[in-house]
Amino acid sequence: MCAEIAALLNPLPSPSADDPEDIPAVVMDQVLQEREDLAEALRNSWSYGDEDPLLSMLSDLRQQRLRLEAEMRMLIAYGRRFTHPRPYKLIDLANAAGMSISGVRTAYEDEEIDQVAEVLGRSPVGEPTASTNKADR
Repeated sequence: MCAEIAALLNPLPSPSADDPEDIPAVVMDQVLQEREDLAEALRNSWSYGDEDPLLSMLSDLRQQRLRLEAEMRMLIAYGRRFTHPRPYKLIDLANAAGMSISGVRTAYEDEEIDQVAEVLGRSPVGEPTASTNKADR
């Protein structure tokens, strides 16, 4: 089971139609090594940690998907609220993210805007900063 899961997650590269033997040996060796490493890790976690390899991989992939979705929301928030001289167009972000325009429009909330602002150390474009507010007084 572990070897089969590793094979599913690390498929061999497909040869091109022009030259079915054009896959470099180093690439094949790398894929086969990745398969063996993953299979061994799954066998160890099954033997020593009593974790089902299929359920464990599905859970790990779910966590990766959630992390990637969160990163996409932050990048969309960045593109819409932190770029200048103007925000990215909804259609461009939608195409890049594989989403609809309305999906991009609602993909992020204040939480993502706050995260981006914290990481960048600045407010969204067009919002007054603390120093700007003090100067206006």
